[in-house]
Amino acid sequence: MTQGYPPPPPPPHQQYSPMPPPGSAAPKGLAIAALIVGIIGLLLAWVPIVGLVVGAAGVVIGIVALRKAQPKGVSVTGIVTGGLAMLVSIILAVATGLVISALDEGERAPETEVTSSPDASPSESPTASASESPSPTETEESSSAPETTPAATPSATSQEPTPEPSSETPEATQDGSVSQRNALGAAEDYLSFSAFSRSGLIDQLEFEGYSTADATWAVDNITVDWSEQAIKSADQYLEYSAFSRSGLIGQLEFEGFSNTDASAAVDSVSVDWNEQAAEAAQDYLDYSSFSRSGLIDQLLFEGFTQSQAEYGVNQTGL
Repeated sequence: MTQGYPPPPPPPHQQYSPMPPPGSAAPKGLAIAALIVGIIGLLLAWVPIVGLVVGAAGVVIGIVALRKAQPKGVSVTGIVTGGLAMLVSIILAVATGLVISALDEGERAPETEVTSSPDASPSESPTASASESPSPTETEESSSAPETTPAATPSATSQEPTPEPSSETPEATQDGSVSQRNALGAAEDYLSFSAFSRSGLIDQLEFEGYSTADATWAVDNITVDWSEQAIKSADQYLEYSAFSRSGLIGQLEFEGFSNTDASAAVDSVSVDWNEQAAEAAQDYLDYSSFSRSGLIDQLLFEGFTQSQAEYGVNQTGL
């Protein structure tokens, strides 16, 4: 009796990865982006900076697309268009700069022609008139006195060129230069809201940047009474601080007023020196401590008299 063998087991099931369908295209997103950006850069190349930046972006994207094995033709086209956009943008920027510089030079040229033309016209016209004027007189007197003809021509030519410099100089000497007139206006502005001595106003103008010559010219061409300025300055000092008579005179002299103007100004101011001493004593006590005798000595040092100092200290209750 024959014994049969079981049938062999079926082969195991094998899974195969699907093959890509034939004709599938490689990714081309960066290549198309490079082409689009390059075309945009070429269209905007007339804008100097924008065309240059967009064209450079197209070149960079195209190079990246080539490295990632995207379609070569599209990538190269994007690089070429981006490069052209950069080149055209640079050329237009240079051309624009040249045109602007040429226009600036063209605007400056007529100014030089206008300034040079009036000098030539008056110098030629008198010589022509001088050469024509003696001709009728010389023809009539040539028979009697021929020696007078050479004497007439040099006299006419020697007298004519003299008025040219005289007509130009008076304006500068009478009105002053531009910087001097500016200094004059600044000096008038300062005097409109504050009091100055002559030297103090010159120093202020020099501090503003004017030269010493311009500042001095401006101050000397202002109609101002320096004695009145001293009085006004004394009133301004007394409005915000307390002074003795000698102390206020010294302050005005420090500002540049003469001793005569300072003394006259202080004597013309209506002020009670006893009250000034009381105010000064109170000011000292507001920021420091004093004994009675020490405060009196301090007021004496400030220029108050003995009686004024004692009155001022008594008013404080010390």
